[in-house]
Amino acid sequence: MMADNVEHVLAYWVLWQTFHSPWLVGFQIVSHWLPYLLFSVAAGALAERFDPRRVIQIGQALFMLVSAAWGVLFVTGSLELWHACVLLVIHGIAGCLWMPAEQLLLYKFVGPKQLPGAIRMNATFRSLAFLAGPVVGSALLLSIGPAAGMFVNILFYLPLTVFLWFVKLDRGDARPARSTEKPMTFFSAFSVLGTIRRDRQLLGMILLSALSAATIGAVIQNAMPEFAEGLGAGSAGLAYGVLLFANGAGGVIGGLLLEATGRVPTTARTAVFAAIVLGITTIVFASSSIYPIAVAALLIGGVARITADATEMSIVQLRAPDDQRGRVIGAYTMFGPGMMTFSGLTVAVLGSLFGLRGSVLFGGITLTLGAIILGFFILRPGKQPAAPEAA
Repeated sequence: MMADNVEHVLAYWVLWQTFHSPWLVGFQIVSHWLPYLLFSVAAGALAERFDPRRVIQIGQALFMLVSAAWGVLFVTGSLELWHACVLLVIHGIAGCLWMPAEQLLLYKFVGPKQLPGAIRMNATFRSLAFLAGPVVGSALLLSIGPAAGMFVNILFYLPLTVFLWFVKLDRGDARPARSTEKPMTFFSAFSVLGTIRRDRQLLGMILLSALSAATIGAVIQNAMPEFAEGLGAGSAGLAYGVLLFANGAGGVIGGLLLEATGRVPTTARTAVFAAIVLGITTIVFASSSIYPIAVAALLIGGVARITADATEMSIVQLRAPDDQRGRVIGAYTMFGPGMMTFSGLTVAVLGSLFGLRGSVLFGGITLTLGAIILGFFILRPGKQPAAPEAA
């Protein structure tokens, strides 16, 4: 994930310097998240049908291919707009392959008993990568330039890629027996949506993730430069860096606290409460004109976000049928990260009408109210299907 973010730093800088195209900035967001929306269920089915270690390695190979292609284009000075569009789409597809397989692999490593802890620690180190990526990317950009930086970035993908050739899965479910499998097509993978619809908690967690992604998903990070200038805390560049750091540090701190204390239950009530807190902190951040309060809101919001995300994913995995777990994870990825595609549209439309601050404020209000409404749906009394027993 650090390498993913390093590539963003280097590529986005060169693309802006080369084309100065706001349209391309919008396409960067859409191309990154649209594959998740379209192909996550199919990617989950692939990870379910085949060895998820190999699916992850295919995604890693695509990531490395894209970094190498950027490097060649930068060195030769032959970058054209269509090159950028193709590579941005391939990068998005690589991430789409990677995410459901990664989550399914966690289950195969630890089983249901330790799964919530594994998901929390995994999310914590993803947040750490979001902090490290921009730092390492900026260092490469300033020291050796974007072209050489892209070639160095390939090396960051290698440890996990090599590790997956040697790591063993002790559980006996590395992949299902081929003789019992039915042919899987792109559209048949979506039959899992019927399973989700029948389980209110499962459906609720996916809807909660989709609500968060569509309302504030990528909006805050893209709006951060305007907030840094508007808060008037000395240097806008320094203020920008501190706000970005606070946004990522909250996730790291929250993940470590969750795992160290072990007192936050993995329940739907926890996920709903965390989503409401995330919405409220977003409202505070968007409406505050006091810099320390804005930083504190981002930190608390980061804790709430990792709590909501880790709890949602744990419930989704634990309640998914064994023979459809990969596709259920894919559906969660489709309606969660995939919905960030529309947060780019939120920035464009609402930002043009009310400014980026108004766009973030609207997202926070919508998330808060939506999470409360979903909470009544998810938590209302009524018979729920039991979570499947672990194999």
